[in-house]
Amino acid sequence: MAFPHDSNETSYLLPPNNEDWDGQAIPDFVYGQKDLMAEGIQWPRNAPGILEALPQSPFDAALCSAWKQRVELGLFRYRLRELQTQILPGAVGFVAQLNVERGVQRRRPQTIKSVRQAFDPEQFNFNKIQPGEVLFRLHREPDLPGTLLQEDILVVINVSPLEWGHVLLVPEPARGLPQRLLPGALRAGIEAVLLSLHPGFRVGFNSLGGLASVNHLHLHGYYLAHRLPVEQAPSKPLDPGGHLHLLQGLPAPGFLFYTHGPGLDLESLIGRVCRATDYLTDHEIAHNLFVTRGAPPGKTSPSSALTGVRVILWARKSCFGIKDGEAFNVALCELAGHLPVKTSQDFSSLTEAAAVALIQDCRLPPSQAEEVQAALVALMSQEEQ
Repeated sequence: MAFPHDSNETSYLLPPNNEDWDGQAIPDFVYGQKDLMAEGIQWPRNAPGILEALPQSPFDAALCSAWKQRVELGLFRYRLRELQTQILPGAVGFVAQLNVERGVQRRRPQTIKSVRQAFDPEQFNFNKIQPGEVLFRLHREPDLPGTLLQEDILVVINVSPLEWGHVLLVPEPARGLPQRLLPGALRAGIEAVLLSLHPGFRVGFNSLGGLASVNHLHLHGYYLAHRLPVEQAPSKPLDPGGHLHLLQGLPAPGFLFYTHGPGLDLESLIGRVCRATDYLTDHEIAHNLFVTRGAPPGKTSPSSALTGVRVILWARKSCFGIKDGEAFNVALCELAGHLPVKTSQDFSSLTEAAAVALIQDCRLPPSQAEEVQAALVALMSQEEQ
């Protein structure tokens, strides 16, 4: 996709001589309460796929200008072109994109045998990337809740991008944290969505066994110029406090958490989500998580406003390794309705029914799904006591 790159901000750019990259300090992107935009971010009514007219926030300008420079410097495994895109006919509204290069040239996933696998410093990790791959560090101002828990969150290019601006949010890589969701990482992911003026900037997390390819704590963030089904899918409440909902109308129902924006409500949501992911990890249950601007829980319609942030959590069958013969692999973006397809043949022949079948094949058996739902509802109820 095309995206405007005009920006006067140059502090996030690398020096022209790559010999100077090693000595370059990582710049901070500093933000506070005023920079987190919870309301008023909507898709253009007439042409949702055309983004050149959308304004940029300072976060968007910093990320996009630095990301574009890394493209020009050849730091990616391939040069991302405008991706061929289609909305699959049917009730779901899948957004399918042909991304042959990612299917062929991405780094092979690590050997993962457990959702709780320990970090292995001998395997590839984000302490081994090139200096130029780091764009900046997220730094929260003291006016934000949770600032006493300040962590260094590096924003790093994904060298095998799904879409424009595809980055990784990596908390304190030197600590060697395994791929298990922590509150500081989730807070950074949600705040990144709130820092963007772009309704299509999303963030997600894949657990081990949920197609995370690197066992070193990280989240994904990227721009997609299309609405996704999860933004406005209806839901039903599962707990008396209304904190946990079941997302409906999708091939794989997910657990929906919602916040109107920054503040104590967001901090409470972070705690609830991480209690849920801790339960899943401790019980060796793979999972995927997706963060997007979206409508409040309940009955919704295609015209519902994106008044807050939806965090959707899917518990799923474990899958250790990539299935090379499938049109796509099911992880965070596929569950949300974005399907990066590996081959031209699969892209031209893919139907909604085939996509639904692939996704539903990753669902937990009904008895286990019911057990997980009951456990998460009990966790939410404990909070109310």
